[in-house]
Amino acid sequence: MGAIRWVGFDGDDTLWKSEDYYRAAERDFESVLGGYIDLSDRRTLDHLLEVERRNLKVFGYGVKGMTLSMIEAAIELTGERISAADLHRIVEIGRATLAHPVELIDGIRSAVEAIAAEHAVVLITKGDLFHQEDKIARSGLADLFHRIEIVSEKDPSTYARVLRELGTDPDGFVMIGNSLRSDIAPVIELGGWGIHMPYHVTWALENEHGLAGDEARLRAVVGAAELPAALREIVALATAG
Repeated sequence: MGAIRWVGFDGDDTLWKSEDYYRAAERDFESVLGGYIDLSDRRTLDHLLEVERRNLKVFGYGVKGMTLSMIEAAIELTGERISAADLHRIVEIGRATLAHPVELIDGIRSAVEAIAAEHAVVLITKGDLFHQEDKIARSGLADLFHRIEIVSEKDPSTYARVLRELGTDPDGFVMIGNSLRSDIAPVIELGGWGIHMPYHVTWALENEHGLAGDEARLRAVVGAAELPAALREIVALATAG
């Protein structure tokens, strides 16, 4: 309704829980390395984060990229002393993370249904194609969306392409997500709108963004139940503008 034509939703940690399982995988990773290094003296997870950062353009986002980065970090941190058996344990950490249950964020189905009753809705999620397809299927939410996009990166050029295909200008689009870096900042840079719904834990790389705290095109909510009202406020502003 109004000037807003499409509303986008992120997947991981917006529709369903995800980062908790990555954090559990990191703890299991540390338990493997504890047999080789003093975890109190070596910044194991800091090193893993830097390995993941440099590998993003090669491995992309998701569990498979994380697992490959864990293997590389383990080899580096142990001075190549890690055994094949323990490398296999790291592979199993990744396999278990891929199989984690899909648990919806509280109230999110009702929120998506309410918004979809008034707007066209699109799911825009990034990560490994197979894993994202599996989570979408198991979430039970796929039928609510008019379109689903699985992308390798969420940046201005990706959003610009999606918006062209949706047939809307950026100022007719609102993106809802937990990550300011990936879900909100690129859309606002293009001239769109954003609703930030923080999750209780966020991957460190997703905290890196350049948004101002008083961004006029951004609204924040504390839970899914507040999403329809926040969207109505944006619709009113967009229509008035």
